[in-house]
Amino acid sequence: MKKILVVGSSNTDLIIKVPEIPRPGETLLGGEFQTFQGGKGANQAVAAARGGGDVVFIASVGGDTYGEESIKGYKLDNINTEDIKICKKIPSGVAMITISDSGENAITVASGANAELKPEDLDEAEEAFHEAEYMLVQLETPLDTVQKAVEISAEFDTKVILNPAPAAELPDEIISQVDIITPNETEAERLTGVTVSNELDAVKAADILHKRGVKTVIITMGAMGAFLSDQITGVKNLVPGFKVDPVDTTAAGDVFNGQLAVALAEGLPLENAIRQANAAAALSVQKLGAQSSIPRREETDYFLEEQLKTDN
Repeated sequence: MKKILVVGSSNTDLIIKVPEIPRPGETLLGGEFQTFQGGKGANQAVAAARGGGDVVFIASVGGDTYGEESIKGYKLDNINTEDIKICKKIPSGVAMITISDSGENAITVASGANAELKPEDLDEAEEAFHEAEYMLVQLETPLDTVQKAVEISAEFDTKVILNPAPAAELPDEIISQVDIITPNETEAERLTGVTVSNELDAVKAADILHKRGVKTVIITMGAMGAFLSDQITGVKNLVPGFKVDPVDTTAAGDVFNGQLAVALAEGLPLENAIRQANAAAALSVQKLGAQSSIPRREETDYFLEEQLKTDN
């Protein structure tokens, strides 16, 4: 089994489900409150682990109940937590998530201990980079830490998947060392200035990212699927998504990235890996919560088998 390294955030999600997202200044009563484990890095680590990967997770949590419970959860998914930093005097990261009946969400994050994941912490975990087939990283930790993760990966010829979320501008020093970048439409626009609403827009945005040094661009486009532009094979193609009734889209992108990393580490061709990642993401949006919604590999495989029967 190929090893997947995830460097990123760990949060606790405090979720309120309401009929619709409130407008500024508006108060909505009657919401349903629940607590789940989350954070983009943690979600992707769990998705990779449940998708069949041998996962090491590098993160920073507080010395509080939220941090303790998070680590317990990762261990239950057989994730290696040896390189998770515990900050005793700083609270763990928390995300306040409002979810509408249609499945849309609004998210506010207090980074807490995530901001304490420093470049030097990665130096102490070089063995994890050396052993990994793929390193998966996002943008909920300090940017200099993200850059350090990319640089160490380059030293060990570990392939880098960058999920540039939340949306942010990135220097060429980071982007030029990335093997695969996986923005959604909003993040692609932030990186390229191109508003992505269809396949033609995705081609334009991908070309700009190629010029900045990324050989493989995958733009996730919700229910439409994911657009692949790969300079190595010359493929420019929309890999269709799956039609499902969404309940909560919170972790769909993270599930996509975690399953993608595993599929690629197993040697699947890019388009096949994306189809598998699309399937895992489609399953996740049908349940409430982030990590609570992440499917296991057997669920994703079964879903794909059923879709194949339908297609035929």
